[in-house]
Amino acid sequence: MEQGDLLRAGQAAWRMTLDDLKKRFPGSAATGPRPGTVRGDHDLNPDYYEDAGLPEALREAAVLVPLVDRPEGLTVIFTQRTAHLSAHAGQISFPGGRQEPADAAPEDTALRETEEEIGLPRGRIEILGRLDTYVTRTGFRVTPVVGLVRPPFELDPDPTEVEEVFEVPLSFILDPANPQRHSRPLLGKERHFYAFPYGHRYIWGATAGMLVNLRDVLREAT
Repeated sequence: MEQGDLLRAGQAAWRMTLDDLKKRFPGSAATGPRPGTVRGDHDLNPDYYEDAGLPEALREAAVLVPLVDRPEGLTVIFTQRTAHLSAHAGQISFPGGRQEPADAAPEDTALRETEEEIGLPRGRIEILGRLDTYVTRTGFRVTPVVGLVRPPFELDPDPTEVEEVFEVPLSFILDPANPQRHSRPLLGKERHFYAFPYGHRYIWGATAGMLVNLRDVLREAT
């Protein structure tokens, strides 16, 4: 069997329907904070924050986890950041950013940043709920907001921030064979992190950690 056939077979085994998704996020009540553990870079590195010297006051941020309802199955939208940015240059991420004073809730931050970064209007996005709060080593408390995007839509990425926008099948994320644990030296110690290698792309760090959370939440319904 060719590699492409193996990938399609794995995707079919973990395919989730729109009805399955709606059962896991049953409406507007799900937009409140999820109870439970705060996730973050410390999941695989218990002493991460102590070594990083994080301030007591974390900066609030939010990202959108955009799930697209395609005829062939649900997909996830990602952005690849431009190489010249001062932070996280070239990395793969969800659209999002810092909370602004005018943002009433993390959902407002996620929708505003998504429209600014990739030109996806908030009117095309149905908010389904939130994942667990994710605290980063760089001092942000990030709220991942899950949204359903219904085609057709056109994107207009901001060229100063976004190099490329692409989609990955949700079934690839749900397949337990795909998330990996990698490591590299940082701050004088070997640091561990999640990664989702997908073709020539490498999704890692906080984005991969949020995908592991998404996988855990959605697989509870399967």
